[in-house]
Amino acid sequence: MEVRNFVDGALETTAEVLDNVAPGTGEVFGTLPRSGQAEVDRAMAAAKRAFPSWAATPAAERAACLDRLADAVRDHAAMLAEAEARDNGKPISLAAHVDIPRAEKNLRFYATGIQHYASQSHAMEGEAINYTLRKPLGVVACISPWNLPLYLFTWKVAPALAAGNCVVAKPSELTPVTAYLLSTWIKEAGFPNGVFNVLHGLGPEVGEAMVTHPDIAAVSFTGGTVTGARIAGHVAPKFKKMSLELGGKNPALIFADADFDEALRTTLRSSFANQGQICLCGSRILIERPIYEKFRDALVAKASKMVASDPLDPSSKMGAVVSEAHMNKILSYIELAREEGGRVLCGGERVHPEGVENGYYIAPTVIEGLGPECRTNQEEIFGPVVTLQPFDTEEQALALANDTAYGLAATLWTSDLKRAHRVAAAIDSGIVWVNTWLLRDLRTPFGGVKASGVGREGGFEALEFFTEPQNICIKL
Repeated sequence: MEVRNFVDGALETTAEVLDNVAPGTGEVFGTLPRSGQAEVDRAMAAAKRAFPSWAATPAAERAACLDRLADAVRDHAAMLAEAEARDNGKPISLAAHVDIPRAEKNLRFYATGIQHYASQSHAMEGEAINYTLRKPLGVVACISPWNLPLYLFTWKVAPALAAGNCVVAKPSELTPVTAYLLSTWIKEAGFPNGVFNVLHGLGPEVGEAMVTHPDIAAVSFTGGTVTGARIAGHVAPKFKKMSLELGGKNPALIFADADFDEALRTTLRSSFANQGQICLCGSRILIERPIYEKFRDALVAKASKMVASDPLDPSSKMGAVVSEAHMNKILSYIELAREEGGRVLCGGERVHPEGVENGYYIAPTVIEGLGPECRTNQEEIFGPVVTLQPFDTEEQALALANDTAYGLAATLWTSDLKRAHRVAAAIDSGIVWVNTWLLRDLRTPFGGVKASGVGREGGFEALEFFTEPQNICIKL
């Protein structure tokens, strides 16, 4: 498949292209543009020209464009799910039941949300009245990651467009296909030329050119903490807005009074869903000592039965990791865990499923025997690898949970209502799930603390990010 850019209402490519590799097979199955400064300049110019008209377009008309784009996602759902599985390596069943439906919901959510977005007014006891306008920013850069390609791409562009901004967006170069397919339906959805532009290529080339462009008013980025810090270094000194959803080293706290079977079942999913390549996966499992051995043995037994297979097989529950380079990074961390004294209880190696032997597959890996200070428990691995640590008291559990530079998400398992509220509030993370995982209400603020990011996405938080408040005071 030939992936192309979408700039100023037209599909186009570049003189130099990049290979697109299917992680499930390790084979090249297409190309994508290797965009750079010239492509960014043209996209920015088109977006800047389109902005005054789009900002003045009634919210209901902007919403209608988003709804029509959501219709296209719905109507092409099977094709998009297959493309996501081939491009990313995730099981097609996961793409069909999670990624693509969520992409449609993102577009519809903000199509509706912008029509209910209200400003404020403040009366000054007969002296004056103040009211607040929420004005679109201008041209915004939206850069999305490879783990949930269309899911997170739409999560960014939908509120930006709904609020009246023009967008220059970049999906990951590792997973460009579904964003490209979406761009082929932008015109028929009714978006004017220049309003929504999609560029492909390498982060240090096209991404860097986007975030440093003088016409960018804001940057929304999801990805690694190192890249986020680099973006902040460019954007913050220019006093431009940024939303950074970055890495995590998320704890799962399992108390002895938890529903054992439900905690086990969900922890297995939160450990290895999407091959552990979800920023919300729980990679540090903290277990109260009275049930430590029982829970450990049950988790290892279930993880050992998980078999990686061809992502395009409808029965596949575990696919490939996204690239050869990422596979090698994950394997290097497993070797590091051994060097640090960890015991690999299952997995710990690359596997070669029949028929797709050259794909990038890693067996689900469970490790114990490592203290909280070791690199394996401090650094984000972002793969099917979890560590186990016992704890004796609530205070110790909290100390372990908070003992990282990250603070994105946590899960907490207990049947004690008071403990649930008390411990959840004391965990340093943007979201805490109690007796569940990945149960998302799109109206709620989403993001992390510490090295896990800056700002919040979701609900009206996103619309506030993509607008600038202006207070107007009228003397009576």
